[in-house]
Amino acid sequence: MKPSIRAIVGDGLWRNNPGLVQLLGLCPLLAVSNTVINGLGLGLATTAVLVASNSTVSAIRRWLRPEIRIPVFVLVIAAFVTAVDLLMNAFVHELYLILGIFIPLIVTNCAIIGRAEAFARHQPVPRAALDGLAMGVGFTLVLLALGGLRELLGQGTLLAGAHRLFGETARGWSVTLIPDWEFLLALLPPGAFMGLGLLVALKQWLDGWLSRPRSAPLSNPAGEPEGGTD
Repeated sequence: MKPSIRAIVGDGLWRNNPGLVQLLGLCPLLAVSNTVINGLGLGLATTAVLVASNSTVSAIRRWLRPEIRIPVFVLVIAAFVTAVDLLMNAFVHELYLILGIFIPLIVTNCAIIGRAEAFARHQPVPRAALDGLAMGVGFTLVLLALGGLRELLGQGTLLAGAHRLFGETARGWSVTLIPDWEFLLALLPPGAFMGLGLLVALKQWLDGWLSRPRSAPLSNPAGEPEGGTD
């Protein structure tokens, strides 16, 4: 059974979000999400690997023997992670140095190998690519939300260091919302755990609120006076 495009996008962005629901890839998510730009850089790299690996796994699924599928998945993912690692080293070197080991560690991200196993090897290439894109964008949005929250609470700014990803033209993009502010806890690992916990709790609350039944308006039976009967 082929899932609909709407279902694929909805799962990736909200219902089965890898960061808020599956809780996969938490090590890099928590480690580099101290600013918006760091989170965006890792999110884009992860999305690129997800789309490329999902598409490749789907394309070779008919020739892939079940007993060797996991090693093949790892090789495919590692090849694309190496390509992304070299590209980031070449074009966004300063950001590459900040993200450090967490770019090669995309190979071990359970969200990527999980989508290859659970979805891509069962679906045609277009749907597998869309699933990778939706999951990657969903993961990136969590990184952006967590990075924005921690950066704002930690140093009172947003988009600090934008030039590391977008070039020198973005050097003036940084916005200072709270001047002369520093809250170190938000920038440290405990702040990352607390921030992610708040985001997960917010999603759970929103899901509960959206699923709450709405009371239907009282209808007035035909012919009955507004004030009722005596």
